[in-house]
Amino acid sequence: MRRVFRYTNIYKKSMMMALFLMIVELIVELIQPVIMAKIIDDGIVAEDMSTIYLYGGVLLLLTLLAFAAGITSSYFAANVSQGVGHDLRRDMYQNIQMFSPMKIQQFATSTLLTRMTNDVIQIQGLLFAFMRIMLRAPLFIIFGIVMSLTINISLALILFATIPILFGIMAFLMLKGMRLFQLVQRKLDHLNNIVRENLLGIKLIKAFHRMHFENSRFSAINDSLKDKNKQALWMMEIVMPIVMLVMNLAMIVLIWLGSLHLQIGSAQAGEVVAIINYATRMLASFGVFSFLLMNVSRGRASADRIEEVLKQKPDDLVEEQDQTNKNRLKGSVTFQDVSFQYPNKNEIGVHDISFHVGHGEKVGILGETGSGKSTLLHLIPYLYQATKGKIYMDEMPMEELGNKIRFDVTLVPQEGFLFSGSIRDNIAWGNDNLSDQEVIKAAKEAQLHDFILTLPNQYETVIGQRGVTLSGGQKQRLSIARALADNPSILLLDDSTSALDAETEYQVLEAIRRRQCTTFIVSQKISSVIDANQIFLLDKGSLVGKGTHQALLQSNSLYQKIWQSQHKKEVAVNE
Repeated sequence: MRRVFRYTNIYKKSMMMALFLMIVELIVELIQPVIMAKIIDDGIVAEDMSTIYLYGGVLLLLTLLAFAAGITSSYFAANVSQGVGHDLRRDMYQNIQMFSPMKIQQFATSTLLTRMTNDVIQIQGLLFAFMRIMLRAPLFIIFGIVMSLTINISLALILFATIPILFGIMAFLMLKGMRLFQLVQRKLDHLNNIVRENLLGIKLIKAFHRMHFENSRFSAINDSLKDKNKQALWMMEIVMPIVMLVMNLAMIVLIWLGSLHLQIGSAQAGEVVAIINYATRMLASFGVFSFLLMNVSRGRASADRIEEVLKQKPDDLVEEQDQTNKNRLKGSVTFQDVSFQYPNKNEIGVHDISFHVGHGEKVGILGETGSGKSTLLHLIPYLYQATKGKIYMDEMPMEELGNKIRFDVTLVPQEGFLFSGSIRDNIAWGNDNLSDQEVIKAAKEAQLHDFILTLPNQYETVIGQRGVTLSGGQKQRLSIARALADNPSILLLDDSTSALDAETEYQVLEAIRRRQCTTFIVSQKISSVIDANQIFLLDKGSLVGKGTHQALLQSNSLYQKIWQSQHKKEVAVNE
């Protein structure tokens, strides 16, 4: 929680002003019962109108002062809370961007969204409440008792004995409430995860008629969230009835003793009214505590969840996009006994892989699902860090180059991920300095230009998030165009032509060949990599074959089986 509240250091001046003005309000509130006692004893009882006018005027001025202080304090408190919320979201977002793919898998997407939105809002509410009422309520109770003791000790002792009982009850309920709200936040993460899955997979859900099943799954977690939230809120709300019971009993005793003091003349009417006034305001302050306890419990739980993200050390260094950094690599890649194992898993991604790929070569990577093809590909742009062995780029160790190699290495995933915006924006997404002619050139190479011209706004046509208005093949071609527009030295295609027909795939791969960049192509089809300079055959994370198509066809039994299987299918289709 300390890490989160260090963010208030930037807003010290606003925070000090908010607290100072809150104290002005507090002082006025503490003085008011004393002035009212003066008006009663020296004015009303003594029938002295000048005293009533004098102290009445003072009371009015103090009320206006407290009003102005309260409004101004709220302004500064809002400045602090909103500023801290802004900075927390900014730093969490930047830190998450610097996570390695391995680290980001420790957090579900839904929980990161909840932490950056709902949890930050809880912190903002806690900070605002802290500056406006969280300190004011206990301070009024403490100094209210002190002021009461200066007026009448015997009556004030009743309040003095009541306060510790109430504080003890609240401390107990706060600890229980904090644990419950932590559970509520975890339930909310689960709910968000289900909602996200359903929104992304809505077509599949409808196609399989799983609406009823998904509704039942959502209802189960939604009901669980409701029950836990009710339990947590009930724990907080029970505070007020307990407080009112104890304080009202104290008030009854106070009024009874006050009447006795008035009868024997050991207290004046104004003093009794002032003590009762303090007791009434203390009751109101304790009433605020139920709200404060809820804010503290939720805020503490949210702060812990935010700190869990902020304390993670970034794996990547922030590197500004600068086109002068591009094309520093020629494109040769060497693996020496490279292994990679996924953290917290027994499965090995790749095991003892060695090869050398020269500049401008085309490399095909084949293997069954789960054989380590994508893992191997993700090691090249330093998305995964090898757990054993060495990787060299242009004969330089990857560790020395770090994530700077990504200026020259571009990855195209199998599922073409697109961003909301225009088609031109998506093609130029990796290169801010791209001209219109270069955008069109990349689209033509990806065999997308003719399709774009059929759209109403052509290159300025806005596509939905993730390209929901495009087909699978169009998404893949747009992703390839984006990669080519980045002008990489090393291009990685992770089965990213799988949705293309044979002729379109051939045209795209020919355009890539003319680029003369080093190209790694993961594919399920030998026909896509048959002309590659090298073909890597993976099986259960190991490199079991390496060479040209003809060499593997003569020497590798597994490759022969794959070729025969696919060749028979092609003959059957042609027939």
